[in-house]
Amino acid sequence: MAEWKNSACILCECNCGIKVQTGGQDGREIVRIHGDEAHPASQGYLCQKASGLNFYQNGKDRLTSPLRRRDDGSFEAIDWNTAISEIAARLAAVKQQHGGDKIFYYGGGGQGNHLPGAYSTATRKALGSSYRSNALAQEKTGEFWVNGQMFGTHVKGDFEHCEVALFVGKNPWHSHGIPRARAWLREFSKNTDKTMIVIDPVVSETAKLADIHLRVKPGTDAWLMTAILAVLVEEQLYKQDWLAAHTSGLPRVLEALQSVPITEYCEACAVPEQQVREAARVMAGATGGVAVFEDLGIQMNRHSTLVSYLEKLVWLLCGQFGEPGSQYVPAYLQNLAGSGRSSRKSPVVGAPIISGLVPCNVIAEEILSDHEDRYRAMIIEAANPVHSLAGSAQFAKALDSLDTVVVIDIAMTETARHADYVLPCANQYEKWEATFFNFEFPRNYFHLRQPLFSPPENCLTEAEIHARLCEALGAIPEGICDQLNSVLAEQGRDAFRDQFMNALSANRELADVAPIVLYRTLGQTLPGNAALAAVLWPLALNFAMREPESLQRAGFSGNTLEQADKLFDAMLSSPSGFVFAHDQYEDSWARVPLDKINLLIPELLQELAELPSQPQAITSQEFPFVLMAGERRDYSANTIFRDASWRRKDAQGALRINPQDASDLGLDKQAQVRIVTRAGSAVTSVEITERMQSGHVSLPNGFGLDNVDGQRTGVAPNELTSVEDRDAYAGTPWHKTVPARLEAC
Repeated sequence: MAEWKNSACILCECNCGIKVQTGGQDGREIVRIHGDEAHPASQGYLCQKASGLNFYQNGKDRLTSPLRRRDDGSFEAIDWNTAISEIAARLAAVKQQHGGDKIFYYGGGGQGNHLPGAYSTATRKALGSSYRSNALAQEKTGEFWVNGQMFGTHVKGDFEHCEVALFVGKNPWHSHGIPRARAWLREFSKNTDKTMIVIDPVVSETAKLADIHLRVKPGTDAWLMTAILAVLVEEQLYKQDWLAAHTSGLPRVLEALQSVPITEYCEACAVPEQQVREAARVMAGATGGVAVFEDLGIQMNRHSTLVSYLEKLVWLLCGQFGEPGSQYVPAYLQNLAGSGRSSRKSPVVGAPIISGLVPCNVIAEEILSDHEDRYRAMIIEAANPVHSLAGSAQFAKALDSLDTVVVIDIAMTETARHADYVLPCANQYEKWEATFFNFEFPRNYFHLRQPLFSPPENCLTEAEIHARLCEALGAIPEGICDQLNSVLAEQGRDAFRDQFMNALSANRELADVAPIVLYRTLGQTLPGNAALAAVLWPLALNFAMREPESLQRAGFSGNTLEQADKLFDAMLSSPSGFVFAHDQYEDSWARVPLDKINLLIPELLQELAELPSQPQAITSQEFPFVLMAGERRDYSANTIFRDASWRRKDAQGALRINPQDASDLGLDKQAQVRIVTRAGSAVTSVEITERMQSGHVSLPNGFGLDNVDGQRTGVAPNELTSVEDRDAYAGTPWHKTVPARLEAC
């Protein structure tokens, strides 16, 4: 058998370490996969989804040549020189005629594909493209904004050491989010000294393990979270001295909560009041820490930004920050959450741009307009928004209306079929790659993965594609790469660093294309053809300047420059990953840029005050069901698995429905049903299960892909969702509460 090689799973944010054997036809298959015991976080753990990674490596619809759309809508293969020169010319023409800010960028990453995002910034800067978005903007920006208002940074929960674990709209059995999730859940649930609380309308795998399952009525999380807070205030369970010392704005918050009718709010969310009070008392009485994780169950739901705020008020009123088992601020190499600030608005709709991201639900509306500031072109990279964003048909129509659409991807996706140019790139196992979803505490880790295979002959890395685009646009200062390469060859990395910094000081425009310059210079000298890793070098220097003590405790000694060099070298030479930060709990306080944690967000307190005793009905006579569009299951994953045969069960992605509802509709387990929403309809098989409440149905994510061979399996959820259904603050979609009706087939 072939030797075992180190890599990582790319199906969720945890990116568990794996060891693989390659072989098969032409030696390009992943034939065996084990967990990597040497990985600092996963430690050999692996869920069953990783066993299908060869379906990604050798997936359907792989692109092997640049493509250009013909006038009749079909595509023709072209060479790279033609593709780069024509794309550069067309985008430059858009910039000249309409302004570079009319070129919109979407994507630039993935669950383990983050280095391209750095190189894409150079192309965007060269074009003057200032508006962008990605998947985070349809999930996390509401929480980002709340964190920015309250802490000035992003926070996480310390589940490794906590006494109480609270999961809000999250099922880590499938969505993970914490290392070794399933093993951790089993161990935690068996510990009689610990308590797990789950807020979820579904009896999920995690909810079955919980000590307290608050089975909330779909779409009423705001009433439940408010009731919990009101119990903390009414019973005076909140930590008054701690709050006085560490927070501001408490009086206004207490005033807002003192008048909440707890009994009525519990009735509104259909959770017994005694259970709500028990949960509040357990969290308030915890001496070993309360760790909290909110996820898509509320972030793609009604009042999502408000619920993110209320969730944080719960653990803050319990004094759960900066102590073992509570919330913390991790040591970031790259903070993907950004600042959470919202200082700009989108040019047409006027939607708030949070952490630099335009809300996904307004992109099509921004394009399908006669406004002079509408977007005129798009670059879409490592993303499939036609399938993954709300209102698939509307987004496809928006793409077709643009002057130029360029897609950079590995497969002929639903989005690529609407492009003018499609550029094939290396996949995640054919290049050096990494993720910045590194949030662990007190020991944080980083994993730079070596390629398992070489890319197909005519596929380039994203770094090379962006380098060629920047060069074609004339964005690289003449002679700079030759000068830096000469210094690097003759004098080494230290002299190169000085020369590079001097060049940045002398030419501020060089910073715009710095990733490409580093790729063309430092990158070409890195061992193992690791040129893509060149952008990690300034991150290592920046981290050494920000967190020298944390680096020192992790074993990186010396002055700042010495620490940075050792950190960068460790990145290149640690095939299983390594610990780069060893924190102390008080470090979290030092990373909060505000004088005190801010409890007061007036806009959200106003929304809280406007919550009626009973929530507005989601359903109606026309649409009597609530659809959860996009549930995570055993064999659903992100859409990089285009071949449905990887699924060992639930192959069609059945609609889950409560037994009583199924009986009322005359459905049995072999039945087919048509599900209808305001946006569209689809026919699906059914799974009858007590997991679902009466009136609540669900479809999984990751299904309904249209392969070029004509095969489609399951329902594409976003053919049933609408861009109009979105959060008032962050613009995040309401995928978890879509009004629907069912018609027996």
